[in-house]
Amino acid sequence: MLEPILVAARGRIIAGVLGGAAGVVVIVLLVLALTPRAGGGTVLVPDETPAPRWAPPADPPVAAVTPGPYGIAGLAEPAWVARTAKATGIPRRALAAYAGAAMTKASAMPACGLSWTTLAGIGRVESDHGRHGGSTIGADGTATPPIFGPALDGDGVARIPDSDQGAIDGDTKADRAVGPMQLIPQTWRNWHTDANADGREDPQNIDDAVMASANYLCRASTGLDTEAGWRRAITSYNDATTYIDAVARAAEGYRTAADR
Repeated sequence: MLEPILVAARGRIIAGVLGGAAGVVVIVLLVLALTPRAGGGTVLVPDETPAPRWAPPADPPVAAVTPGPYGIAGLAEPAWVARTAKATGIPRRALAAYAGAAMTKASAMPACGLSWTTLAGIGRVESDHGRHGGSTIGADGTATPPIFGPALDGDGVARIPDSDQGAIDGDTKADRAVGPMQLIPQTWRNWHTDANADGREDPQNIDDAVMASANYLCRASTGLDTEAGWRRAITSYNDATTYIDAVARAAEGYRTAADR
């Protein structure tokens, strides 16, 4: 079970009115941390190094000559995925999802300017790329065992009464954030997508979850290849300064590692 351990973001809910069919979108981000801890999971520890103000985009992924299986995860060249995974420490299956989602948005909505490193930074902070609590991402992109956040029952966290009868989060009393990108049921219903083309829409699948997050970010802001646009998008995801700093630090670290 995930723990919301950033004091400034503990139990925070960000609501944005995005118009159109999306309506009111609510994201709860239960922030994991950037160092291992005993017994599994991760915790955020103080970092004396000033966080970067934002995460400039990395070079785009190299496109596969022939797209591979699993929808968006097959869009990046396997050699690029292998090389970049080794340089950054991001698991290949998660990296393929981040790259594929960024490539998809670059084609469909180039004004967004979303980089794979931004998605990877969020994935690192949210669930350690689907590895929180001993979970792993399978070849099909699904987290096993499923990843669930704590009950949002108002006890030290935000209060969000059950909205899905437990169908998405397994809890019939209060909502929980789910999957590698930690989306609550209300958010998933607004942004659900079948990004791995398996005929199912599953927030526990990293392709589906990352693509839903990419869609949200690009609706919340454009120009993520600028500081103002990037900060506006991440702030819409979670406005805690410590959260924004953590994502910026992780994303910038991945860009630097990939560029070596």
